[in-house]
Amino acid sequence: MLGALGVVFGDIGTSGLYALQTVFSSDNNDIQATAVDVYGVISLVFWTLVLVVSVEFVILIMRADNEGEGGIMALIALVKKLTIKRPWVKPALVTAGLFGVALFFGDGMITPAISVLSAVEGLEVVSPAMAQWVVPIAVVVLVGLFSFQRFGTSVIGRIFGPVMVLWFVIIAAVGLAQVLKDPNILRAASPLYAADFLLEHPMISFVALGSIVLTITGTEALYADMGHFGRPAITRAWFWIVFPALLLNYAGQGSLILENPAAVKNPFFLLFPSWAQLPMVLLATFATVIASQAVISGAFSVTNQAIRSGYLPRMNIKHTSNTEMGQVYSSAINWALCIAVVGLVLVFRSSTRLASAYGIAVTGTLLIDTLLFLVVMRLLWRRPLWNVILAGAVFLTVNTLFLAANATKIVTGGWFPLGVAVIVFIILSTWYLGNQRVSRQRREREGPLTDFIARLSTMTPPVETVPGTAVHLSLTGTTVPLAMRLGAEQIHVTHEQVIVLSIQPQTEPHVADSESLSVEWLTETTPRIAVLKARVGFRDEISAPHMLEMARDQKLIPDLDPDSVIYIASHITVKPNNEPGMARWRKHLFVSLTKNATSPIEYFELPPERTITLGTEVGV
Repeated sequence: MLGALGVVFGDIGTSGLYALQTVFSSDNNDIQATAVDVYGVISLVFWTLVLVVSVEFVILIMRADNEGEGGIMALIALVKKLTIKRPWVKPALVTAGLFGVALFFGDGMITPAISVLSAVEGLEVVSPAMAQWVVPIAVVVLVGLFSFQRFGTSVIGRIFGPVMVLWFVIIAAVGLAQVLKDPNILRAASPLYAADFLLEHPMISFVALGSIVLTITGTEALYADMGHFGRPAITRAWFWIVFPALLLNYAGQGSLILENPAAVKNPFFLLFPSWAQLPMVLLATFATVIASQAVISGAFSVTNQAIRSGYLPRMNIKHTSNTEMGQVYSSAINWALCIAVVGLVLVFRSSTRLASAYGIAVTGTLLIDTLLFLVVMRLLWRRPLWNVILAGAVFLTVNTLFLAANATKIVTGGWFPLGVAVIVFIILSTWYLGNQRVSRQRREREGPLTDFIARLSTMTPPVETVPGTAVHLSLTGTTVPLAMRLGAEQIHVTHEQVIVLSIQPQTEPHVADSESLSVEWLTETTPRIAVLKARVGFRDEISAPHMLEMARDQKLIPDLDPDSVIYIASHITVKPNNEPGMARWRKHLFVSLTKNATSPIEYFELPPERTITLGTEVGV
């Protein structure tokens, strides 16, 4: 639970820095610091946290795990397992899920920018003369944060939990102190105030919803990080510590605004006495760095899962922990995020303006999560139809309202995460489509492995056998690796022992070593040919030498020496062709992606000094 506090709740736990400030900002000038508006807003905040976070995600959606893992990629994996009569439904649901993944990357760019910026803005409360230093300090903090990513979260993870415990205790205490001055603010917990506000001021409350959604940023993190800490730990941390602390703090901010309407300029920091404001700026900056860390790490994890699932080309992924497979690092993703985040800070220059870009990414992802969960609830869990209709009526309505309210902000900043999502979605879908086409052609060229072996001894000129063991990588284990076919048909050479290694990604996150490998010997005479199939979860490390070591240790291949085998890899050069089914611009994009993909030698950790590459050309 302590670990979950330090990683999972950083984002939602620091939303109080900017959420109510944005609600009552000059951009929402129809929302006033009056009793009616304040009670209505606080009531909406309370019931948003109850319905969306507590009930929908913590109690319900977090039960939809894929072998213990959560997040939108887990929901996509569950949907792929479904049997749906109408053939277009499953692809449509997977496409929606992919767009949710794409929105997550937009969220991953905005969260560090708005979180750190809102914390450093506390300097303006301490001294208005410090306003000019807010943006430069925020940029320095962010660049330092991204520079540190290559060391992994484990280096500072030990202090994350205690810092966030301190954070929640302090924000709860200062909120409680203000509430005790005027306990009437607790009446806002009644849903009647939210209902009255929505019904009597429909346009004003609709605008308010666009900012109130900022109180639930980071909800996806509760679900996505479930595999690290487990549902019970996250549930306890939420209900015992985070939820009460946030409610007290938001109630305190509401009470302060009623007491002093001028406090709307920054109700969070103005809750503190002047002597405590500077220390809170420092603590808030640290807390928002932790919040940003969780989202950045999530972007690395989602990238890794997307590569394993075939939606992104191979790229270098570094595992930063010897014990936690989920702690990964991608240099390309890290510095792309860094440039985007710093650019956001320099362009928007305040958390209030940046909030306009934030809500659309959050609400879009939550709505897609809800839709996929309802499908899983009905078709995988076989829940009664009335259960699904009731849940859909509540949660789809709430999330659709939030999305619609934030759609009004597209012109003022919401275009950014949508633009990022569209670009990422195009890349994900283009790679998946192009890869499917190339794989199909590749399988056709390779042909059945058994047929190839049957005619190996009758080829003209004869195929000579050389000493040693050769390992060929194969997509399926049932077709001939192209390099193996080229070696026999063009070079007329094969090795006395050939291992066709097929590393097969699974939809579950982890596969135990004892269940990972299977071997089938296709010939017992020279050349001795075996198919070694290795099942790996999308969060397991992919290493061909490691697979061979396991095969040796499990005595699946006798007399195997992993340190002396020769790896023979197929190099595919992709060229655009005139075949229909894929737009010309997408073909060129796919070709560009293939050129930037990590080579099989790096991706499968093949030793370069013992690896031979044979190439061929494939059209797309």
